[in-house]
Amino acid sequence: MSAKNDNHEHRRNEGTELDLDWALSVQANTSAIERRCKALPGRRSIKKANQAAWLVKAITCIDLTTLSGDDTGDRVRRLCRKARFPVRSDILEALGFEAGSVTTGAICVYHEMVPAAVEALKGSDIPVAAVSTGFPAGLSPYSLRLAEIGESVRAGAREIDIVISRRHVLSQDWQALYDEMKAFREACGKAHVKAILATGELGTLRNVARASLICMMAGADFIKTSTGKESVNATLPVSLTMIRQIREYHEKTGFRVGYKPAGGISKAKDSLTYLALMKEELGNRWLQPDLFRFGASSLLGDIERQLEHFVTGHYSAAHRHAMG
Repeated sequence: MSAKNDNHEHRRNEGTELDLDWALSVQANTSAIERRCKALPGRRSIKKANQAAWLVKAITCIDLTTLSGDDTGDRVRRLCRKARFPVRSDILEALGFEAGSVTTGAICVYHEMVPAAVEALKGSDIPVAAVSTGFPAGLSPYSLRLAEIGESVRAGAREIDIVISRRHVLSQDWQALYDEMKAFREACGKAHVKAILATGELGTLRNVARASLICMMAGADFIKTSTGKESVNATLPVSLTMIRQIREYHEKTGFRVGYKPAGGISKAKDSLTYLALMKEELGNRWLQPDLFRFGASSLLGDIERQLEHFVTGHYSAAHRHAMG
């Protein structure tokens, strides 16, 4: 068995003209969204072999991340090794997967760590994603934010995770948000761009929905919940709100846009809930790593621990599944 998937490469989101009538018509029924999300974990229970298969799927959708002030080249190289071989070979073989057939979706690092990551992943298909544009606050000078994107692309990053200016959303300046996102997309060139909305700082689900749509109109390849540095990160209500905008955008334009929940997703059971939500709302096509990612650092360790339990019947200590 192989975990490699045919990603059925889709046409990249080219964006559209800013349609304020469409954006301002978007609403979010918070109570209905919360009811839907509250029912999801208990209603979608995945067991035994099916659970193991879904957990392997989750691994292929992880952006394995280190965004610490004390990051070093050695730490990043160890993380890249883990990305290439995320699960012990004996566990994979017991599950029926070929050696080397399972990798994470990407490695996500600060710009300074991009060269080390690119070198460590040479010969693999795993892309390097760089956080950019004054991450996490997005408050550095505009010219420097654009320049930072270019530097990371030239260093070999194939994906750029940008942060939007939250003030544009909070002040309802949708033109400014559109123009900013469009400029960031252009600066990325062939590198794919993930727009981080920092949803915990946007105030309402309606703001989240409108910001999601504006960023897609401006050409975002992915929309992402959080930097992981906010007090509130990925949640199911925010995810459902963003996913439904992705669905509406696809229905109206034909462009598929990816989704990345980030921050606070550390348990294997949570990854199953998010995968179930994606399947129900967007279908199987959005279960591929070119359209769905988890932004996570500790999630992989818990998934590997659960897979070992499935194979052996015993739980191992968490420290046996370190990231590097």
